[in-house]
Amino acid sequence: MSDEFIDIGSNLTHSSFAVDFGAVMERAARAGVTRQIVTGADLPSSRAAAALASSYEGALWCTAGVHPHHATEWGPGKRQELEDILSLPRVVAVGECGLDYFRDFSPRAAQRAAFIAQLEIAAAARKPVFLHQRDAHEDFTAILAEFRLGLVGGVAHCFTGGPGELEAYLALDLSIGVTGWVCDDRRGANLRNAVPRIPAERLMIETDAPYLLPRDIEPRPKARRNEPAFLPHIAQAVAALRRESPDAVAAATTRNAVRFFGLKDS
Repeated sequence: MSDEFIDIGSNLTHSSFAVDFGAVMERAARAGVTRQIVTGADLPSSRAAAALASSYEGALWCTAGVHPHHATEWGPGKRQELEDILSLPRVVAVGECGLDYFRDFSPRAAQRAAFIAQLEIAAAARKPVFLHQRDAHEDFTAILAEFRLGLVGGVAHCFTGGPGELEAYLALDLSIGVTGWVCDDRRGANLRNAVPRIPAERLMIETDAPYLLPRDIEPRPKARRNEPAFLPHIAQAVAALRRESPDAVAAATTRNAVRFFGLKDS
């Protein structure tokens, strides 16, 4: 397979990585996962992600934002705090932001307000958005459509939808992030039908580690923790569905991630 992969969504600030972080990074590098985008889920984790990325120049970058689960934490003063984090050198996108009506951990009105605010900030900062949507397709696309022309880019993180949802996202000029969900024949059936229809220039891959361990990976980790080293396994599944070589998928997704996030070596 190709020498290089880029994981566009790894939650490396998660506590499960604290005990063996160095080993996790070494395993990723041996697997060819040379660069990663660390996900910020709220303002504290976004600051932690920026600090982590600054310690691994050339290997880690990050996003900064407020996930819809944390939308109730958005309020006066948070806009400036997020803008300050976005000004740090390793922060390359706004998010994870969007809507989640499946869990509803935050009231939907609060989710929409936090989402809109972050789209405004992303447009002003000229940074792409790292997007989350679950069971909120209509509201999500309606809000995004209002702001899309002012945004430099957007990626549907952890896309799990089918061809219909894919077409709506492509119409909004979004890139598509595919996780190990694609490795699940049962739960991932809709996604597996959509993957061959993703334009090559819009496709990116991610683990969402430590979440979404590929269902079919062998040997299965005892801790059931996903990690960036498993990204090539996801790339192989994507390649099979697209009837492409794993090298072709690796090359295209790496090229797309470099362009989308504006990655540099320092």
